[in-house]
Amino acid sequence: MKPKKELVRIVRDKEGNTSVDFTGKMAGRGAYVCHSAECFEKVMKFRRLDKAYSAKIDNDVYDMLKRQLEGNDG
Repeated sequence: MKPKKELVRIVRDKEGNTSVDFTGKMAGRGAYVCHSAECFEKVMKFRRLDKAYSAKIDNDVYDMLKRQLEGNDG
């Protein structure tokens, strides 16, 4: 298991909006994923956010999260 500081937090707020929380301080329920394309591909393939939030997460949300992660690779 990796330390929390090496992970990226995916947050879902009360309104059901899901986004990447690079600061780790956004309000809402968080799920953590490692900051690699391979790891996020597994998250998408096995619908792990759906399971973490006990809710159906649309494919466009997964795509948006992937773009956000790719845009902040450094």
